[in-house]
Amino acid sequence: MAGGGRRRAFIGSFTAAGGPGVVAAAVDPRDGALTVVGAVDGVSDPSYLTLSADGEMLYAVSETTDGAVAAYRVTKDVPEPAGRPVPVDGSGPTHLSLYAGHVLTANYGSGSVTAVPLRPDGTLADAASGVLRHQGSGPHTPRQQQPHAHQVQPDPSGRWAVSVDLGTDSVRVCTLKDGRLVPHRETALRPGFGPRHLAFHPTGRYAYVVGELTPAVTVCRWDGADGTLKPLAEAQVLAAAPAQDAYPSGVVVAPDGRFVWVATRGEDVLSVFAVEGESLRLVGTVPCGGHWPRALTESDGVLYVANERSGDVTWFHLDTATGLPVRAGSVAVPAASCVVVEAAGTTP
Repeated sequence: MAGGGRRRAFIGSFTAAGGPGVVAAAVDPRDGALTVVGAVDGVSDPSYLTLSADGEMLYAVSETTDGAVAAYRVTKDVPEPAGRPVPVDGSGPTHLSLYAGHVLTANYGSGSVTAVPLRPDGTLADAASGVLRHQGSGPHTPRQQQPHAHQVQPDPSGRWAVSVDLGTDSVRVCTLKDGRLVPHRETALRPGFGPRHLAFHPTGRYAYVVGELTPAVTVCRWDGADGTLKPLAEAQVLAAAPAQDAYPSGVVVAPDGRFVWVATRGEDVLSVFAVEGESLRLVGTVPCGGHWPRALTESDGVLYVANERSGDVTWFHLDTATGLPVRAGSVAVPAASCVVVEAAGTTP
């Protein structure tokens, strides 16, 4: 956090499509509105970002053929590069997270997950310590002819790393040993589902997997004690079958666990689900405020949506009774791809 306690949001973008790189924006404490304060463009296509727990470092993938990960210090208003980008020994990294003293990247193009160690000061080691290459395929051609890891993140207990693979219709659970990812279990989802992203319920008992190739969410039971995922049911993200490919993208769970939100790019909508035990009930859909909502995030009752093709970030206030988003504003960010927001009270 910079500027006397002011919170910021950081926005990723595709520089190959005219994006400005990693964008910093001030967050209005009254209503969550964003005001862009600057950007840094030293890395190509920083499409996904994550913050360190202490809020002092920001990490970004470089979603290019020769994929890389980069680190930034965020103690000033605009992020500052903290060392050179580090190759991930994989292509097209689309997501990253922090796990057990490492940055993990999900590499869509090569169908792999990479671990890059972190130094004590939060900077990246000079090279990756391990790459886990997925195996398998699915029935949807051409999207599932090979593995396509799309997301990787720790589970709520911090014991496991969970990776979602669109190409193999599966979710893998791993651990780290001496810097290398070690497979633990693989859970198969419905063939052709094309899982893209997963979000955990705050209780740690459930996980929600959104499909890109099938416009639905799979509700799973998660057991953090032994690292197992069990699919339970599916919920459609739209009230009626879409006239064209829908391509759902992001999934977010409310901090209190009452609602789940899903963005769908082909329809330019946000779907709202009420959590009812081991199932989801579709409450309704609202326009996303732009075109091609690639990712969404929730922070202090505000839902932020990165609309890639319309080049903006839209924010919504959330109805506490229904979970329905109410559009409150937007800011222009060409080729926007994701938004992360500093936690309240973060003080680097």
